[in-house]
Amino acid sequence: MKLLKTIIRPNKLDEVKDALTKLKVTGMTVTEVRGHGRQKGHKAIYRGTEYSVTLLPKIMVEIVIPDEIVDEVLKAIIETARTGEIGDGRVFVLPVEQGYNIRTGEKDVL
Repeated sequence: MKLLKTIIRPNKLDEVKDALTKLKVTGMTVTEVRGHGRQKGHKAIYRGTEYSVTLLPKIMVEIVIPDEIVDEVLKAIIETARTGEIGDGRVFVLPVEQGYNIRTGEKDVL
């Protein structure tokens, strides 16, 4: 099993969710986060005053999937979330050793 931590633009969430649904990905955790990458934010003007926005709003989507579909899911996320501009986001792939259902105590079998 793998954990995919995907950081995307907020306006791309619905498209990414739809792409994952088409691939039969059944569960996900979505969190509103703030951060910056290499661009370190941007300059903005509010009421005539310029200020620096260093932590930009993003969405983090976390999914646990079987090893067999990782490449397919990665391709779908990247193609769907991409705009071609700075700040499109990142995907991190981490190994998952075990998962358990809290209600039943059963070990996950993916």
